[in-house]
Amino acid sequence: MPAQHRIRLIAGLGNPEEKYVQTRHNAGFWFADAVATQRGAVFRYQEKFKGEVAHFSFEDGKVWLLKPQTYMNRSGASLHAFAQFYKISVQQLLVAHDEIDLPNGSARIKHAGGHGGHNGLRSAFEHLGQDFLRLRLGVGHPGHKDDVTDYVLKKPGAEERREIDSAVDRACHVLDELLKGDTEAAMRQLHTRAAHGV
Repeated sequence: MPAQHRIRLIAGLGNPEEKYVQTRHNAGFWFADAVATQRGAVFRYQEKFKGEVAHFSFEDGKVWLLKPQTYMNRSGASLHAFAQFYKISVQQLLVAHDEIDLPNGSARIKHAGGHGGHNGLRSAFEHLGQDFLRLRLGVGHPGHKDDVTDYVLKKPGAEERREIDSAVDRACHVLDELLKGDTEAAMRQLHTRAAHGV
């Protein structure tokens, strides 16, 4: 896979502040944290990117982790500043985020597509366009669109959280394929593991 198509930046979307840490909208942060733990990376806040930054080595290069601390609706500013500074193309970006249009505990990889009302994605689109890879972490839907905001800013129940954590774990298991740029293999493994309840 050409180097220009390999993932160099993994961005998890969420909101800063302690009160948001355990809320559904922070599922992207949960994935970024899980990757950091898996790879022995440590996050540190960097003011110029308005985000927490970590990195780890993979094959012959460096992979960055970013958690914007700008609040969800301004995530794109942090992503854009980081990508510009390190000359990372939008095709080398993986964005992890919560997804209400997927059942709780599911995980799907998607390229481009619409933002579906997700403010973090909307901000990323405004700053970077849509041509990046997405890890969609299903958190379920409250049933009515008017309830979405309250729903994603609330903590999931214990069993729901266990299911989301399982989805995050499954996604971590296909990270090598994603980093190599073998998206199809990653999709196949991730979706197969989900189907078998692994």
